[in-house]
Amino acid sequence: MAQVTALVVSLKRILRGNGIRYSDVGEALGLSESSVKRRFSRNEFTLAELDTICALAGVQISDLVKHMEQQQGQLQCLSTGQEQEIADDSALLVVTVCVLNHWTFEEIRAFYTFDEHELVQMLARLDRLRLIELLPRNRIKLLVATNFGWLPNGPIERMFLRAIQQDFFSTRFDREDHELIVLNGMLSDASNAELRRRLRRLARDFDSLNQEDAGLPLQERHGNTLVLAVRDWRYQGFAQYLREAG
Repeated sequence: MAQVTALVVSLKRILRGNGIRYSDVGEALGLSESSVKRRFSRNEFTLAELDTICALAGVQISDLVKHMEQQQGQLQCLSTGQEQEIADDSALLVVTVCVLNHWTFEEIRAFYTFDEHELVQMLARLDRLRLIELLPRNRIKLLVATNFGWLPNGPIERMFLRAIQQDFFSTRFDREDHELIVLNGMLSDASNAELRRRLRRLARDFDSLNQEDAGLPLQERHGNTLVLAVRDWRYQGFAQYLREAG
């Protein structure tokens, strides 16, 4: 399944690079645009459909596989020491988040107060970490794989968890573009496993949408953070009412 997901992600990148929209794919396949979006989100294509889409983009299926393999050969994670270097420097962390979200040098300069020399120096550090390749005229080539992620319980994840606890939930979530859903229930082990599988799929959908929108102008993109979590948890305020065992 992971290979299929990686193949579809590569297909999306090729289509985006050629300016091909879902509606164009739908016309080639004889499907509605909504049906095409649904197939991409579920990674559900027949070999004949993949061949048709590749032909639309002017590539062979073998080219698609090669693109996928190149992506998989890119950086998937940093070492603990590398993450710590970024976590210890808030300015470098800002720039790292920007480049991972496909910001250009000019966009970072326009949005933040870094002068040109400072920004070049920080991008050079990310180049040494192999997150990016800093090209002539300060162009940025991202070198991370599509499944790049921070280390579980690593320096960056721990820092963001602290920020989530202290800042992320300090709002009423009452804006139109906000959403907060808190559910509580009792699930079997099988249902819990299925729920976690769906959460992972939603996370992949979020990442796919982020990749698709990467080519849009910065003013049309807005920072969004999605927090997905499920755990065996009981509110400690109820502990005083528990009957003591034995």
